[in-house]
Amino acid sequence: MEFQDRVALVTGGASGIGRATCLALAARGARVAVADINTQGAEQVAEEIRRQDREALAVGMDVTNRAHVAQAVQQVLDRWGRVDVLVNAAGWDRIVPFLESTEDLWDRVININFRGVLNTCHVVLPHMVQRGGGVVVNISSDAGRVGSSGETVYSGAKGAVIAFSKALAREVARHNIRVNVVAPGITDTPLLQQIIQAGNEKLIDAIVRSTPLRRMARPEEVAEAVVFLASDRASFITGQTLSVSGGLTMV
Repeated sequence: MEFQDRVALVTGGASGIGRATCLALAARGARVAVADINTQGAEQVAEEIRRQDREALAVGMDVTNRAHVAQAVQQVLDRWGRVDVLVNAAGWDRIVPFLESTEDLWDRVININFRGVLNTCHVVLPHMVQRGGGVVVNISSDAGRVGSSGETVYSGAKGAVIAFSKALAREVARHNIRVNVVAPGITDTPLLQQIIQAGNEKLIDAIVRSTPLRRMARPEEVAEAVVFLASDRASFITGQTLSVSGGLTMV
C-alpha cells in the first residue's frame, strides 16, 4: 500500500479536514497519530481507524504550547519510533472586522494557525533530518493567498504559513524532506458550521455563489490533495501551494 510502514502525525485530527486526512492516510496503509487538543475526539477517530484494521494512536496536543507538542511527539516516537509524514491541520477562526477585533483574538488566531505550525515543525523535523527524509504538508487557506474580509488576522496567519513553508522547503531539501501547502477554500467542517451559526450565513452563501463550482468543498476532497502531496507521487514537488477551492481563487 502507498503508505505501508510509514507513520503520519496529523494535528487537528479530531474533526474536519484533519479527521478526513487521518482516515485517508490510514486507508492507504499509514500508521496514524491523531493529535488534537480534543482528546476525546482524537480517540474517537483513532478507534474509527482501528475498526478498519489499521493502526492508530490518539495523542492530546495543544499546538500553541511547544513543550506540550514535544511531549505528544515523544508518545508517537515511543510507540512507532518515527514520524514520516507531518500534516498540520489544526486551525481556528472567527469572523470579526479588524477594527472590532481584540488583541486576545489576534493572539488566539496567530497562536493556533501559525505558531502551532512553527512548534510542530520545530519538534518533528530534527527526527526527519536524523532519519534522512520526510514530508510536511501544512494546511493554509486561500484567505492566506488573496485575503478575506472579516478574516484579516486569519488571512495574515495563513499567509505566514505559506511563506514559512516555502522558506522551510528550501532549508530542509538537502535532507530529503519536502514541505508543501494545501490551501482550501470554503470547506464544510464543524468549524465552518460554527461560523455560520454565529450569524455569517449570508457571507458564506455569497462566497459559495462566487465559487465557479458553486459549492463548498468536502473535507475528504481536501484530504485527497494532502495525501497526494505526502505520497511518493509528489516526490519532486516541494515549496508549492495547492488551492482546493473550486476555482474561487486562480493564482
